[in-house]
Amino acid sequence: MPAPRPPKPTPAELGLLRTLWQLGPSTARQVHEAQRRERPELTYANVLRLMQIMHGKGLLKRDESQRSHVYAPVQAKGSLQNRLLDDLIHKAFAGSGKALVMAALRGGRVSDEERAEIQRFLEENRDA
Repeated sequence: MPAPRPPKPTPAELGLLRTLWQLGPSTARQVHEAQRRERPELTYANVLRLMQIMHGKGLLKRDESQRSHVYAPVQAKGSLQNRLLDDLIHKAFAGSGKALVMAALRGGRVSDEERAEIQRFLEENRDA
């Protein structure tokens, strides 16, 4: 029987996960310092509490072998992104990946540089 998947992260939890994916395994203090650049109002206590909650929910693993606990995401960035994308496609686009892509392309959310990268990807994978 496969292990249950961790719950979907809230927007605040996703922000901390992005920081941890960038930094690698880190203490709450390190995450707080990195987050303060974008969110100066965020306190260390809030970051620590949220990381403890995320650990309890199974979103983070914690190494308690050192005085300052070190946290790391349970899921790899790509794995969680794929899971969230699958959920979005199912809920908002009736299961159609094409509808998602077309909405992104039509909505002005894709820059010219990103369009060129998408075009290169499509050309390189045309026969795949």
